[in-house]
Amino acid sequence: MMRDDLEPIVAEARALGFYSNLITSGVGLDERRIRALKDAGLDHIQLSFQDSTRELNDFLSSTRTFERKSRTAALIKAHGYPMVLNVVLHRLNIDHVEQILEMAVAFGAEYVELANAQYYGWAHVNRDRLLPTRAQVVRAEEATNRFRDKVGDRMRVFFVVPDYFERRPKACMNGWGSVFLTVTPDGTALPCQAARMLPGLAFPTVKAAGLDWIWRESEGFNRYRGDGWMKEPCRSCPEKTKDFGGCRCQAFLLSGDPANADPVCELSPHHGVVTAAIERAHDPSIRPVPIVFRDDRRSRQFADRAPIAS
Repeated sequence: MMRDDLEPIVAEARALGFYSNLITSGVGLDERRIRALKDAGLDHIQLSFQDSTRELNDFLSSTRTFERKSRTAALIKAHGYPMVLNVVLHRLNIDHVEQILEMAVAFGAEYVELANAQYYGWAHVNRDRLLPTRAQVVRAEEATNRFRDKVGDRMRVFFVVPDYFERRPKACMNGWGSVFLTVTPDGTALPCQAARMLPGLAFPTVKAAGLDWIWRESEGFNRYRGDGWMKEPCRSCPEKTKDFGGCRCQAFLLSGDPANADPVCELSPHHGVVTAAIERAHDPSIRPVPIVFRDDRRSRQFADRAPIAS
């Protein structure tokens, strides 16, 4: 919504036969712009919340956005859009799953995505403060299943378990360079939205090369394609055709080498990094560290003052 040219982009996407989905915090989506986006042919809107309470939502977003998001939810419904409500779960809000789902009912959401944080980027920086305990994850999933039984087909609810509590890694991007191509605002083409964190990889821009060459020939899209790059235990693992070795960014963050097996996998020689993080999340003697909030000018540490509603 920060782009002044969003409406022309949506209109061009419609002219090309694309299905367009606006994923938004709700900030900047007012009556004038939602009408313009509707006229341009926008198909779908996904709205994010941080929590069901104003206090925690505004603390986690570091801005006063709860009321604005609530007005945006009403706008989305008033203009006849299907709505996905997205909430990223972590230790600070995962115990509020039932309240979050009731909020989704009140907003009239057709879909709810309860996506547990995946710990790279800023979530990795804050992992020791945000990683839930296994008991919290179990309680949240049980609450989600009770809610599914109650609402039936009126709402679809997706609950994404955090990688750290799985035995095998997720099939990140359905395999590197297999399905997805992301074009960033500056024109860089990426096989996944986080790929620029990986060292030693050059990614082309759509200003200098066509998508066909980028997809088929560029080093960035071929480096981790297929299985020729894999080390053991991935190379000889029968699961490699299902999980493709896991997430390359997570492998780099946790082991220092993006070609290693994703340490989430219990067969990885670096799996101890994950189990150690889980043990810290369960250790009541460890004092929670302050959350580090992202700031475009600098990183700041805020005192851990978030009020946690029961």
